[in-house]
Amino acid sequence: MTRVAQNLTDLIGNTPLLALNNYGAAQGVKAKIYAKLEYFNPLGSVKDRIGLAMIKDGEERGLIKKDTVIIEPTSGNTGI
Repeated sequence: MTRVAQNLTDLIGNTPLLALNNYGAAQGVKAKIYAKLEYFNPLGSVKDRIGLAMIKDGEERGLIKKDTVIIEPTSGNTGI
């Protein structure tokens, strides 16, 4: 059955792993190598997980309420 998300946050996390069998063999690596495909998150980044965790924590501690305005100027390293 196809999984149908009820809201955007349902899609954050549980990103798939991909076995890099050909890469490992080509490099002569005997260990299994896996890549975590974080670009499957809604905004294409591991930052989706971090942002959701921060908001949930703020809600649980009573710092963020239903009418709280959150301003996120940047999550990049060139932000001011």
